[in-house]
Amino acid sequence: MIIASSIVLIVSSLLMVVLVLMHKGKGGGLSDMFGGGVTSSLGGSSVVERNLDRLTIGVGVVWFASIIVLGLLYTHKGVG
Repeated sequence: MIIASSIVLIVSSLLMVVLVLMHKGKGGGLSDMFGGGVTSSLGGSSVVERNLDRLTIGVGVVWFASIIVLGLLYTHKGVG
């Protein structure tokens, strides 16, 4: 169970990084440096932006839940 939760945490962490970088930058930050050219063609559609927001929130909830589950598993097993 710990291994499965760790894999979910790693995958969701990588997805969070990618999804956050795909968001359209509001200023001259890292999102413009890494993802500005990629998202400029998708940035005009508000449907795409809303779906990206929803996907990012969903992955964030999975990421947070996997951290909680791992913490509980480690606490109950006496690891750490």
